[in-house]
Amino acid sequence: MAILERFNDIIRANINAVLDKMEDPSKMIDQYLTDMMEDLAEVKHETAGVMAEEARTKRLADENDAEVAKYAEFAKKALSAGKEDDARVFIGKKQELEVAGAGLKTAYASAHANAVKMRQMHDKLSSDIEALKARRETIKAKVSVAKTQEKLTEVKSAVEKTQGAMGAFERMEEKADKMLDQANAMAELSEEPIDEAKALEEKYAKQGTPSVDEELEKLKKEMGL
Repeated sequence: MAILERFNDIIRANINAVLDKMEDPSKMIDQYLTDMMEDLAEVKHETAGVMAEEARTKRLADENDAEVAKYAEFAKKALSAGKEDDARVFIGKKQELEVAGAGLKTAYASAHANAVKMRQMHDKLSSDIEALKARRETIKAKVSVAKTQEKLTEVKSAVEKTQGAMGAFERMEEKADKMLDQANAMAELSEEPIDEAKALEEKYAKQGTPSVDEELEKLKKEMGL
């Protein structure tokens, strides 16, 4: 059956291996779960059909067995009544039904095997879906934490770059201070030296010059005032 071939790998499926292949489990897990639910619905439908076929072939086989038993009993009754020809007819019918019954039993065995396989796949898929549902939030939480960690790493990298920029500014500030100190030193060296003798000369020259009041008193004395 095509459905058996399509879902045969479900029995061997490993849900962990499937999850490992997901690039972004938080985004894909819901879609994967939806796909599995669709698969489960189809498997359930097909399983119901196979189980119905199993029940039908079993019923036909049981009915045929009942007919065989019935004609065997008729043959006995005919012999008991001394009707050998009638018994022969019943036995012939019984044998005919037995041949048909062999085919029905073969059909039932196949239908039963198919039903067992379908039930196994249905139960396996149901179990995987329940496991996935139980782990969905955990998986999403782990992905969220991982993404947060990635953001922290990015922020840390940005902070490190900022620290590098601050270091560069400090180096430029130090260079500017050095340039200013050098310029001040050059300006200081460019000033003319102070002539100490000249300064003293001006000081003592002022000491020899009379004040206005002194000269006025001197003039008054000369005039007899």
